[in-house]
Amino acid sequence: MNSVAQIHLRHYDPSDAPALLALFCDTVRRVNFRDYTHKQIEAWAPADMPIDPWATRFEGKIAYVAERGQSIAGFADMTSSGYLDRLFVSADFQRQGVARKLLRAMLQRAADLQLSEVTTEASITAKPFFLAESFVVVQKQTVTCRGVEFTNFLMRRSIS
Repeated sequence: MNSVAQIHLRHYDPSDAPALLALFCDTVRRVNFRDYTHKQIEAWAPADMPIDPWATRFEGKIAYVAERGQSIAGFADMTSSGYLDRLFVSADFQRQGVARKLLRAMLQRAADLQLSEVTTEASITAKPFFLAESFVVVQKQTVTCRGVEFTNFLMRRSIS
């Protein structure tokens, strides 16, 4: 059985917030560090990131959690208007089809909602994945997080 078949998606539950915050911070520190400076990583995923604003960002969104066995492998959330806010895969589950499965679920929901497109702001690290999934770069951006500037890419994929 391939690893994608072993990935189970379920709807996000508010009790998931602490585990997803830990996954996010760990992933940024272990995966995104290749494309961003130490200062940028510290601003993006600070060790003291508060849980309440993090958890609040899931409210009113379409959100899925990917599990493999007893482990959370990743998560994604999207607005009902098709903005894919976050898609993160644990550093321990990279390149195993988790991101693709999460994205496919989001694209299906977008189609169900009769949206014409899905947009996201992809990190330098995530840009190749989104390009491989038929997203196009709308523009390169400089964004600020906790006073530190970052490069990311506004990307779009049409829903046919």
